[in-house]
Amino acid sequence: MRKKIVSFRGLTAISFIFFSTLTLQAQTYPSYPIQMVIPMAPGDTVDLTGRVIGAELSKILKTPVLPVNKPGGGSTIGADSVAKGKKDGYTILYANSNIYYAPAMNPEAAPYHPLKDLEPLCLAVSVPLTIPVQVDAPWKTFQELIEYIKQNPGKIRGSSSGVGSVGHCNFEVIHLETGAAITQIPYKGASPAMTALLGGHVEVSTLSLSLISPHLKAGKLRVLLLSQKVQELPDIPTLTQIGYKRDINPVRFAFYLPSGVPDSIKKVLGSALEKAIRSREVVEAIQKLGAILDYKPSDEFKKLMADEYETVKALMKSAASSTK
Repeated sequence: MRKKIVSFRGLTAISFIFFSTLTLQAQTYPSYPIQMVIPMAPGDTVDLTGRVIGAELSKILKTPVLPVNKPGGGSTIGADSVAKGKKDGYTILYANSNIYYAPAMNPEAAPYHPLKDLEPLCLAVSVPLTIPVQVDAPWKTFQELIEYIKQNPGKIRGSSSGVGSVGHCNFEVIHLETGAAITQIPYKGASPAMTALLGGHVEVSTLSLSLISPHLKAGKLRVLLLSQKVQELPDIPTLTQIGYKRDINPVRFAFYLPSGVPDSIKKVLGSALEKAIRSREVVEAIQKLGAILDYKPSDEFKKLMADEYETVKALMKSAASSTK
């Protein structure tokens, strides 16, 4: 009987220490700098918007938020480092849709499962995507480009920000909708993909409007297609406007944690992120970068992410069937 009492007291003490630790953790978090992993190259739109939001988040949390770029693998390298990282809330991920597109398009492309190993904190930003060409390219419209591809199979190369990226998926959408296949050349980020287009190493690309805007204004690039209508380019169509069933996709930028972080920490981060994203300074900066404020809380974005993941899986299955 005495042993049972001692055992019970021991368990009670352990439980008290455990719950006290959680309470103390919630009260003191964050007590040292937070690392924000950005799985793209410096200068990409996701990098620029992440740094803007991170600076405001630092003010709200009263602790440094340190951006760390880990590009490669269509964003999967940086995402995997967070998915397998400590579950203490001191490493967060700010990434675009590539982190769940890549596993949806090819499960072997990512060593993590986006719906199981990562916990969405919130959606922050959406960015319209374009199909640009050099300004002196012979194609004045998207229809002209498609006709050329059909008549000259294998001659048109397209750069993207990596295998399994949203851009990669957009080339598959174009192929399925139009029957015209673009030879894909993946790069480690959108900035290198744009450099390839500007340098003539590829004929087309799929890039964010915000990233190419300076080159549009400088008269170096021309846009043939958009993922959605934008005020700046009223004459440029989307695929559905031309008569196809499906549009190419925009890019979504969101914050994530590794699955298993305590709810108390998620609550602190979620609340601070909403304040940061909706702040006047961040809204103005995002608009200047050509992005769209698109805040959605954890539960709402988690559903959107899961739906998009399943849609991309179905798209790739359809693409595979069409090539047989």
